[in-house]
Amino acid sequence: MPYSLPTMLSSFLALALALTLHTTSAATIYLAGDSTMARAGGGAGSNTEGWGEYLQYSFALSSYTVSNKAIGGRSARSFTREGRFQEIADVVQAGDWVVVEFGHNDGGSLTPTDNGRTDCFGEGGETCQTTYNGVPETVLTYPAYYKNAATLFLAKGAKVILSSATPNNICESGPCSWGPSRFDYYAWLAASQLGGTEAGVYHVAHGEYAAQAMTNLGTAAVNAHYPNDHTHTDAYLADVMAGSFVLGLKCGTSALGAAAKNSTESLTSSFYGPCIEFNSTIPVR
Repeated sequence: MPYSLPTMLSSFLALALALTLHTTSAATIYLAGDSTMARAGGGAGSNTEGWGEYLQYSFALSSYTVSNKAIGGRSARSFTREGRFQEIADVVQAGDWVVVEFGHNDGGSLTPTDNGRTDCFGEGGETCQTTYNGVPETVLTYPAYYKNAATLFLAKGAKVILSSATPNNICESGPCSWGPSRFDYYAWLAASQLGGTEAGVYHVAHGEYAAQAMTNLGTAAVNAHYPNDHTHTDAYLADVMAGSFVLGLKCGTSALGAAAKNSTESLTSSFYGPCIEFNSTIPVR
């Protein structure tokens, strides 16, 4: 039986309303990071991909939509100076999550030439004076940049995950071997100093979870998925990095971890390996 025009219009409007409600009911997971997280990883045509592009697969679109704001070549400092944390803060809403993950570009020295990315060395309120591109700049420490960014998002009612960076290729010299850098500690420290889970700030030891997965995959498999250098992965290993982040979530206590579609058992029974003791004993997870 053919439908009348008014009936068809009513059905169309009802469908449009349902789609609008579906879209607006989903919270957003914003990702702030560098090329290891960003779309196209090390750049267009490089055959690399950032792990942030695969995080959506672990969350139902009806619950969470991932917005990948990561940009290649950035550090916590340059992301701050360019106003990129503020851009996220301008649109983030209560119920959203923001994942902050830097470290690959934050090291180095401010002298003799400042590259615009190096943070001031230290774990507290230390500052360094520099001139970058002809402009005087007070440079903060990595934890300070993390805490300042998180404070912006918390003020809007969002929750924050301060994550440690994925490692470089830990298998390029033979047997896979990994040890934490100061930035792994700094990421945890910033989350702890902000008040941890009670304040809506969580930590994922992404570096250690990723290293565990890479070790279990083995040297040959890992090396095959770094096509250009020891930092940027191809799509396969980017997906592995995303999975290792999700395992860190599942092994923790956040509502975001509980919302991930992957079961903890499905991850821990695979090459991702078990929940890391470090993540179950610290107060921020």
